[in-house]
Amino acid sequence: MVIKVLLAEDMHMVRGALVALLNLESDIEVVAQVAAGDQILPTAKSVRPDVAVIDIDLPGKDGLTAAMEIRESLPGCHTLILTSLGRPGTVRRALDAKVNGFLLKDAPSGKLADAVRSVMIGRRVIDSELALAAWETDDCPLTTREIEILRVTARGRTVADIAAELFLSPGTVRNYLAAIVTKLNARNRVHAIRIATDAEWL
Repeated sequence: MVIKVLLAEDMHMVRGALVALLNLESDIEVVAQVAAGDQILPTAKSVRPDVAVIDIDLPGKDGLTAAMEIRESLPGCHTLILTSLGRPGTVRRALDAKVNGFLLKDAPSGKLADAVRSVMIGRRVIDSELALAAWETDDCPLTTREIEILRVTARGRTVADIAAELFLSPGTVRNYLAAIVTKLNARNRVHAIRIATDAEWL
């Protein structure tokens, strides 16, 4: 059986290298590739991949949010998150999002194909040391949506920009930001971003 893979990576050279690497495997075929997070779910619905390999940091929508959308809409598709950041907070967010695998981009090349095969048969693929460190970190009080909004805010976007990017009303964005500041006991949005960054929640 050939495993059908959707690959989401915004860096063109990296995406091309990953596609070439996976297509070298006789039992793996990359059937679609996208460069933005908001393209993942529509493409997945169209091509019905067995495994979605998703970079955690994508324009339009972050990889973990897209992975959760796939889990809800296409439960038969397994998700494998790629990241260049091995921070415990990042791993914890991946675990909380119930992704099937979490792999560092600097892992040996052969690990990617093995990880695709493993998540395909229902195994969880997460580095044991990173997983242990993740469980030892404090729980994040923010929801996935709140983290997404705070991450976009950290890029210097205005409320109007955030609303347009995430398809929300400006009032809803302000309500989210107020809730974030309250939950983190922050003085303001900038302080909230600093708290979340230090805790590795972003």
